[in-house]
Amino acid sequence: MLNSTFFNILQLILSILIILLVLLQSKSSGLSTVFGGGSFQTTRRGSEKVLHIFTVILVILFAVVSVLRLIVL
Repeated sequence: MLNSTFFNILQLILSILIILLVLLQSKSSGLSTVFGGGSFQTTRRGSEKVLHIFTVILVILFAVVSVLRLIVL
């Protein structure tokens, strides 16, 4: 049976990777973009698309690990 240390380390690694990928994706800076004042990009191409897909996969994996942690422990 898996212990809580394994889940803690896994969640920590996943959360750090998610933070790094989200920071890599930010293109525009400034507070105005938070409130809707920036350009809106609808299509992703090349490395942006790969980063986006990898971020989504990591977020889903983080959610699955969190639910498993609640069920197992």
